[in-house]
Amino acid sequence: MLRIGLRDGERVIINGAVLRAQGRVTLAVETASAVLRGRDVMRAEEANTPARRLYFACMMAYIEPEAADRHRQAIAARAGELFAALAHPEMRAACLAVIGHGGAGDFYAALAECRRLVQYEGELLAPGDAA
Repeated sequence: MLRIGLRDGERVIINGAVLRAQGRVTLAVETASAVLRGRDVMRAEEANTPARRLYFACMMAYIEPEAADRHRQAIAARAGELFAALAHPEMRAACLAVIGHGGAGDFYAALAECRRLVQYEGELLAPGDAA
C-alpha cells in the first residue's frame, strides 16, 4: 500500500486522472497504479530543453500506458539526442538507463534517471556568478 499526503490544493495524477486535494488529505493507494505527484508533473510548454523533453516523454509514457509504444519511440529518440550531446560519462550512462527502463516498460524508474539529467542540465545552463 502506498500512502500519499497532500496539502490543500496539491494535485496528484493516478492512472491518468488528475485529482486535487481539498484540505489536507492522506490517500491510501491499495492497488498497483501509476501515481505522480503534482510537483513531478511537467506541462508540455515546460519541456523546452533536451533533458526536459526526455522527462516529458517518460512522464507521458508513465501516465498513458495505453500509448506506451508511441512514447517508447519518443523516449529512445530524445535519449539518443541527449546522449550524443553529453560528454559526462555518468550522465551518458543515465541516458542509457532511461532507454533501458523505457524499453522494459519501467517508466517510473526512467523518470528518476531523467530527474538527474534535468538537474545536471540546469546546472550547466545556469548563469555563472558575475564577480
